[in-house]
Amino acid sequence: MSAKEAADRAGADGGAVDTDAEEAGLTLRERKKRRTRQRISGEASRLFVERGFEQVTVAEVARAAEVSAMTVFNYFPRKEDLFLDRVPEATEMLVRAVRDREPGETPLAALRRLATGLVASGHPLTRVGEGFGRFWRTVLDSPALRARGREVLEELEGLLAAELARAAGAAPGDPEPRIAAALIAGGWRAAYATAVQRQLDGDPAEAVAVEQAAVLERTFDALERALPALGGPGEPR
Repeated sequence: MSAKEAADRAGADGGAVDTDAEEAGLTLRERKKRRTRQRISGEASRLFVERGFEQVTVAEVARAAEVSAMTVFNYFPRKEDLFLDRVPEATEMLVRAVRDREPGETPLAALRRLATGLVASGHPLTRVGEGFGRFWRTVLDSPALRARGREVLEELEGLLAAELARAAGAAPGDPEPRIAAALIAGGWRAAYATAVQRQLDGDPAEAVAVEQAAVLERTFDALERALPALGGPGEPR
C-alpha cells in the first residue's frame, strides 16, 4: 500500500479533497510547507496502519518521508499528531462556525450547519467508507492514540465553551457555556461513535453514511430542545 493510499484511508491528507482548491491563495513557501506536512503525515499513516502505532518510531517516519526527525517535530510536536493530523483543521472549523455565523443565526444552528455539511460532503473528519475501519482499528489498538483522542475532545470542548461564552457575552465563571459545550460535544461525539461502531461491525459504508446523517439530525434536534432549559448558548446575531 502506498503512502497516498494509507493517507487517504487514514483521513490524513483529505482523500479526494481538491488540492488545487485548498492551495488557492497560498504563497509558494506555504504550498511547499503544506505538501511537506502532508508527505510526513502520509508516510506516518502508512507505517502506523501497516505495523501499529507503538511499533513505529519517529526516526522511521522521518526516513520514509526523507526529512530529519527535527523536521517531523517542527510540523508535529507529538507523535500522536502524525496520525490525528486534522485536529488543527477541526479547531479552526469550530471557531469559524461560531464566530462567522450568519446574521440572526444562533451558535447551535451554525454548529448544526457545520456538522451536517461535513457529513454531506464526505469530509475526511467525518467520512465513512474504504479504509475507515482501518483508521479506527489503528486508533483503538493504541493506548497512546486513544489517550490523545480523549485529550483532543477535552480541548475542543473547552474551546467551544469559550466561543459560546464569547458569543453570549457571558460573565466570567458563568457555567452555562461550559454545560452547553459539554452537551453539544457529547451529542456530536455519540453520533459519530455510532457510525464508527457500525463500520467496525462490517455494515455497508453506504448504509452507515445514511444513518450517520439521520442520527446527527436527531442529535441536534435533541440539543435544540435541551439547550433552552440552560438559557441557550447565546443570543442570535
